Amino acid sequence: MARKVRTTFLYVVASVLICASLYHHHLRNAISTFSSDNLRPSPAIISTSSTGNYAIHENLTDATVPPHDTTSVLLLTLSPSPPPPSPPPISTTAVLLPEWEVLVIVSPETAPSNLDGTYSCLYDTNEATPAKFSGVLPFPDRATFSCLLPPRSRRRLPFKQPVLSESPPENQPARDSPSPPLIRWSHMVYDSLTTEDDVVLFVKGVNARQGINREPREFRCVFGEDAINGVKTAVTSSMQEVFRCKRPPLTPSPSRPAKVSLQIVVENQVVPSVAYYTPPRTLAPSPHSSLLCATTMVYDITKFLKEWVVYHSRIGVEKFLLYDNGSDDNLESTVADLIKQGYDVSTYFWRWPKTQEAGFSHSALYAKHSCKWMMYLDVDEFVYSPSWQNHSTPSKTLLHPFIHLTNSSKLGQISINCHEFGPSDQTVHPKMGVLQGYNCRRRFENRHKSIVLLNAIDHSLLNVIHHFYLRQGYKARKLGTNNIVVNHYKYQAWPEFKAKFRRRVSAYVLDWTEKLNPRSNDRTPGLGFTPVEPTGWAQKFCEVRDNKLRDLTLRWFGVESDSGFRMTWQR
Repeated sequence: MARKVRTTFLYVVASVLICASLYHHHLRNAISTFSSDNLRPSPAIISTSSTGNYAIHENLTDATVPPHDTTSVLLLTLSPSPPPPSPPPISTTAVLLPEWEVLVIVSPETAPSNLDGTYSCLYDTNEATPAKFSGVLPFPDRATFSCLLPPRSRRRLPFKQPVLSESPPENQPARDSPSPPLIRWSHMVYDSLTTEDDVVLFVKGVNARQGINREPREFRCVFGEDAINGVKTAVTSSMQEVFRCKRPPLTPSPSRPAKVSLQIVVENQVVPSVAYYTPPRTLAPSPHSSLLCATTMVYDITKFLKEWVVYHSRIGVEKFLLYDNGSDDNLESTVADLIKQGYDVSTYFWRWPKTQEAGFSHSALYAKHSCKWMMYLDVDEFVYSPSWQNHSTPSKTLLHPFIHLTNSSKLGQISINCHEFGPSDQTVHPKMGVLQGYNCRRRFENRHKSIVLLNAIDHSLLNVIHHFYLRQGYKARKLGTNNIVVNHYKYQAWPEFKAKFRRRVSAYVLDWTEKLNPRSNDRTPGLGFTPVEPTGWAQKFCEVRDNKLRDLTLRWFGVESDSGFRMTWQR
């Protein structure tokens, strides 16, 4: 019995020794598998895809990972890393314009050249709308983007500013603070201009009623980020949207410009602003000052521009200044082409709707050192004198006699009456241009346009529909249509006129679809409040057949070509 127990005991001990030996052998092999060489992650094993896909690539081979250790390798080499961080937010300010358009203005610290991606406007309602590049506001340069305020955001007051981002909404980090309210276009400082003597602010919504202007003593100009810490100066003039104030004891910095705004003293309120205090600036001067220039405000008028520039340059206009109201029809390319052909054309990005008078006030200062006289016309308006009928070719001195009518040095402005032309049976834009396409007009003149001596303009810069108030001692003279006239091709073929209906620059009819100021001369007789073509539109406003300028320009600018007869401004 004792022998049997000893035998069993020896058998158990032997079994334990054998198992221990086997266990040691296999453990040593397992440890050797996970040596330091094998613990270095291989690019073939760990996914580096920017899409955040952390699965092992499909091209792994048995030689890469030993079969018996696949699970272990997976556990040791695959630790999910966080998604790539979103780019830092772009510092912006946003303004709510008419028709639910949001204009996003990028801070001047971000150069426009660095914003070449595809962007969206992201709202705190988790809605997003595409952001389209809109242009660069000057002084200082600031890129702008246009997007729409989405439907849900329109139902929440106050309307909130969006975030401009290249990333989709789901990749955006949580906001540290609520979005600030959108700046309302109806109440803001939208531009400024520094002269040698003062600073001029352009302000919407303070002098809100036509013909009623608040006293300058009611305001202060504020230089800096807020009214408490900012420098304040007195306002010397308050007319329409133009406020002039004394320069502060600060040196404007081109690299770090300071905000400038307007304080309404009695209300202790500072008007929201996107304007900056910058060094004095002017239109780039030529080697010599031009005798006669022309300024206009433009929006999607590229198809008319060459005809307007070519014609007026050949009768005496030396320089053209275009205030771009947010054009979306490749204006830059057309202007570059005109410059290449030798015409002096400049643009100023003036994105603000319904600010024609303010833009003209701006130009009176901006171009003062480059131009002596300034003609204010629209691109569908052409100056013409019946005395030119005997000229076989145009001359760059044809307009000069009208600004030298007397030897008096006190002539500050001449006013020219307008003839308004109708569609003249046209149903589409005439391929040879408006001068050849429209020849039937209303009998009596309506409105007038002006040529102004810039040094004669009143300090207030006050102007009303193309004519300025003059400094004391200067006089204006109105000329008859037998001497000179403006052919205004106002009522064109319906597709062209319909585009006008949607967006006019007039300050007195803010929205044609609203029944406000129904008797304004900016409204079209019989058109109503909707852009629906009236019956017989092509024959309307036709009381006098007038071919004088049509025949003259055909003689001056018509040329024979391989493709037939054409005008010099046609492509």
